[in-house]
Amino acid sequence: MRPIPYGRQNITEADIQAVVETLQSDFLTQGPKVEEFEQKFAQYIGSKYAVAVTNGTAALHLCALVLGVNEQSNVITTPITFAASANCVRYCGGTIWFADIDPATGLLDIDKVKALLESKPKNFFSGIIPVDFAGMPVNLEAFRALANAYNLWLLEDACHAPGGYFVDSKGVKQNCGNGDFADLAIFSFHPVKHIATGEGGMITTNNQDFYKKLLLLRTHGITKNPELLHQNPGGWYYEMQDLGYNYRIPDILTSLGISQLSNAAADLVQRHHIAQRYDQAFKNLKNVTILNPEAYQEKNTDGHAYHLYIIQVPDRKGLYDYLRQHQIFTQVHYIPVHTMPYYQGLGWQTGDFPLAEKYYEHCLSLPMYPTLTAQEQQHVIDKILEFIDRT
Repeated sequence: MRPIPYGRQNITEADIQAVVETLQSDFLTQGPKVEEFEQKFAQYIGSKYAVAVTNGTAALHLCALVLGVNEQSNVITTPITFAASANCVRYCGGTIWFADIDPATGLLDIDKVKALLESKPKNFFSGIIPVDFAGMPVNLEAFRALANAYNLWLLEDACHAPGGYFVDSKGVKQNCGNGDFADLAIFSFHPVKHIATGEGGMITTNNQDFYKKLLLLRTHGITKNPELLHQNPGGWYYEMQDLGYNYRIPDILTSLGISQLSNAAADLVQRHHIAQRYDQAFKNLKNVTILNPEAYQEKNTDGHAYHLYIIQVPDRKGLYDYLRQHQIFTQVHYIPVHTMPYYQGLGWQTGDFPLAEKYYEHCLSLPMYPTLTAQEQQHVIDKILEFIDRT
């Protein structure tokens, strides 16, 4: 049996042909495929606007800029996330504050966030960055109500959750990144994500002013739009109106994204089938704990996007090594951000967030990708059960 990674891209012949057609076209970058991808992704998510960029980290950085993060900003996020969720605030000179997780879901615990808000003066904090960790949607309706009470912005890190959703208090399905509650949301198109472009990211929003600002900052702060120019001596003319960045994504990658997007719904169904098989295999094992969607949203368990399938076991290192011996390459998501040397240099330390740290000690991400076969998955399950029986 071939080696089994925790994640793998699925590149079809149609994907390859889409890229070849772009390579044979007049535009490799700054062409029509970028806008086409943005429009189709916004339609898929349900947002008014979408802005494609080089990667998810660039997306976070631009969002922090348009939200006005600066040296006076204090922003809350979860320690169980990729470092970029916090780093984007530091890029702009702001200060990151962490709040602990709900151990049943791995998500940022809104009660812990509320306690943190209450511990500081009313206008101390600027915003919150909740993360749809592993593909499980954050209840943004509840976070929006909390943010409104403290005059905060919300930036949804939805890198794990394209196609995911939660059901709000009115019974309405709220897609991750649709902009109904968060001011901005971001996605990643890294190869192990739902939609792969190699590298790439997307920002979604319903705020037109944010949208226009993002377009400007994405390309050096430069515009050629005649409606925005201070003067217009000729067709060659452009203006740098802000200090922006080269965060443009090329047409080569967005043509792949368009093709990948056409399979996103079917791939999400397959992720659910894989998750259900894992659930059945592990649900009655006392030494295996799964992150439980029902603990988060009893009305609906279908909205999980299942970027990751995570279990927790007493001997994580032992299981990790045992599976590697059998060519099963699992992963750990994530090392708590506040324990990283950089953030410890800013004053955070081990012991600050015991629930996140306990989760980290036991968590393991199992293979989860649409082309994982039933035979391969059963092999993974069998080896896990073998290890549990031995210990």
